[in-house]
Amino acid sequence: MRIALFQPDIAGNVGTLLRLGACLGVGVDLIEPMGFPWSGRALARSGMDYAGQVEVQRHVDWETFFAARGGRIVLATTTGAHPLPDVRFNADDILLLGSEGAGVPRHVHDLADVRVRIPMRAGLRSLNVAVAGAILLGEALRQTGQWPTY
Repeated sequence: MRIALFQPDIAGNVGTLLRLGACLGVGVDLIEPMGFPWSGRALARSGMDYAGQVEVQRHVDWETFFAARGGRIVLATTTGAHPLPDVRFNADDILLLGSEGAGVPRHVHDLADVRVRIPMRAGLRSLNVAVAGAILLGEALRQTGQWPTY
């Protein structure tokens, strides 16, 4: 199981998802370009001090990531075809989250193996990307029995 972020814009959201990955033993893929510099100073400023505790792979672009992927791509989208309670996850799924400002382009959307939406109250646009990632990952780990032991 992995979390992938498509061209993230906000360092704080990346930091939150890196921390989530570190705490739950899930690797994180960062698909560039990103909307902020990836540096030690930027990591510290955005609370990414957990970056050393998680396996992070940076990909120069979508094509490089897509060629290297190992499992199904499960895209979180507000226009998803399947509500989260109906989705069955696999142990090697890659949970793909779009950029905060633009989501993912149509060609990325079309290449996803599964498109999932988190049910929300009518009239509300979307969840924060880190919150959406946490909800998807929690359900995926529950279904696949991959919660870390303590």
